[in-house]
Parts: sequence; C-alpha cells; structure tokens
Amino acid sequence: MTQTVLGIDVSKRTLQVALLLPDSKPKQKSVENTAKGHQSLIDWLIQQGVDQVHACLESTSIYGEAVAETLVEAGHTVSIVNPARIKGFATSELSRTKTDRVDAALIARFCLALRPSAWQPASKEVRQLQALVRRVDALNQMLVQESNRLESATPEVAELIEEHLEYLRDQIKHTRGLIREHFKRHSSLAHRRDLLTSIPGIGETTAAIILAEMGDWQRFKSAKQFAAFIGLSPREWTSGSSVRGRSQISRLGSARLRKAFYLPAVVAKNRNPLIQAFCERLLKRGKHSMQVIGAAMRKLAHLAYGVLKSNQPFNPDFCLPTA
Repeated sequence: MTQTVLGIDVSKRTLQVALLLPDSKPKQKSVENTAKGHQSLIDWLIQQGVDQVHACLESTSIYGEAVAETLVEAGHTVSIVNPARIKGFATSELSRTKTDRVDAALIARFCLALRPSAWQPASKEVRQLQALVRRVDALNQMLVQESNRLESATPEVAELIEEHLEYLRDQIKHTRGLIREHFKRHSSLAHRRDLLTSIPGIGETTAAIILAEMGDWQRFKSAKQFAAFIGLSPREWTSGSSVRGRSQISRLGSARLRKAFYLPAVVAKNRNPLIQAFCERLLKRGKHSMQVIGAAMRKLAHLAYGVLKSNQPFNPDFCLPTA
C-alpha cells in the first residue's frame, strides 16, 4: 500500500492522531499516552489497512518518546521534529485555530509536504544514561527552588526545608554514583566519555550530558550539523543597507545541550589553548563578550564531535595554527 502519514499531537496523558490516506479525508483518533494506548494505535492502523506509515511528532519533553519507539518497533518510519518547524509551517498556512485535533492534522500535512528525516531511538544504555542525567538535573532544580524558599521561611518551615535539602543532596550524590557505575558497566560509553574529557573545559558531568542528549553521534554528518542540533549556529540580522543587527546563536535546538556547553565554554576560554586563541581573535575584531562565549560554545561542540569521529583524544597541536 502507498505509504501514508500520521500526525501526532502529544500531551502528557493523551495522543491525538490524524491519519492522511491517499484520496481520503483525514481520520482522527485519540488514545491514552500509555503502553496500552500505544498498542491500540498500532491496532487501529492495521484496521485502517495501513502497513507502513510515516509518523511525525514534535520534540516536546519526553512524552512522545515511548510512542515513537513503539511505532519504530512495529516497522513504521518516525520523525521527531523541532516545534519551531511546525510553528513556521502553521504560519505559512495562515492557521488561526489551535486545538489538539487541528494540531495533529497540521503535523500530518507538514510530514506529507516536507518528509522530515527519520528518527532512530538511541541504544538502551544511552537511554538509561539519559534518564539518570535528567534525574540529576531535576534534583538540582528542586534544590535551587528549596534554597530560595529557605531565605524567607519561618523557623518552623525552615527546619522542614533543611531536611528536604539534605535529602535532595543525598539523592544527587546517589544518582551521580549510579551514573559512574553505568559508565563502568558500558566500556564503549566510558571510552567516549574519556575522549570528551580530554578536551580542556569538558568535565565528566558535561561529558555525560553530551553523550546522553546527542544520542548516536554518527547520525550527524558533520560538526556543523551537530552544532545546529544544539542551536549554536550563528544567526545574522541584516537587511538592505540600514539594518545591521548583532549576530547571535540561533537557539533552535536542544536547550539541555546548550546549557551543558555554556560553563565549559567559559572555562575553555581561559584554559583551552585552541579556544583561548580563538576568543582573543574575536575580541580584537570587536565582538561582544556574549558573542565570544557563543562562538566558544560552538567551537567546543565542533571539538566534541571531532574527538568522537576521529576516536582520538584532543590534541591542540593538530588544531593550532603553525607559527
């Protein structure tokens, strides 16, 4: 049968889907965002006579990953796309209505028109690492929130918050220990971590986040493509002869990875000989300090991709210009 497309609007509890069949009106269905609901979606596709579908959904949080994995395991093609692309497509259609049903149909039309690239789930060990890394991030966020509450808490409440803070610190320490044990159990992951930490500025914590969030590095054809995935590609603002806006990073990509690269770039600006020389050249050209940090983040992402692709640790002698 001719391949059809399936638009999926994802929420925490439900999935609204729109199936576009050749020469037929879109068919809509809502299922629970659970393992049982995912299987009912597969069964429904079979009932519609669909043996191969190109499904598309937005990369919003983690709520769409399970159904994406289920569809791939069933032999279907899945694309997980940046929500900004869907929003741009909606604008091009002059779409004025936003409901789950409308959004599902919109995503299906986007998939039919643009045929986004296929997504592949990360390996089991990478998914496990991602869950642990994101857990540490969530615990750190709770730690900051509770610390802020402590500043204005009454003595009675302050005692409770202190107890919770101690619990959160123990959980962070425990989860970080689980991450270290995870690397010990998976030598290939540990090897890639060691390659990344050979780059001055990237420590074990950052390396773990990079490996967890980038998935399979081989899906990126170049360092530029990896930088674009993070949202570190430069965006230039010029128009005609009068508009000359300050260039900045696009931010159209993984916010988790951008956050992970920020502090390492600040460190690398002072301690990594390659990035230090690079930043000095930019400053002499009159670049703003934040532009320099953004460029350092992008350079660091290029180096990270480079050591993974070459399977060799960082060597500044291969990168620094000759005298």
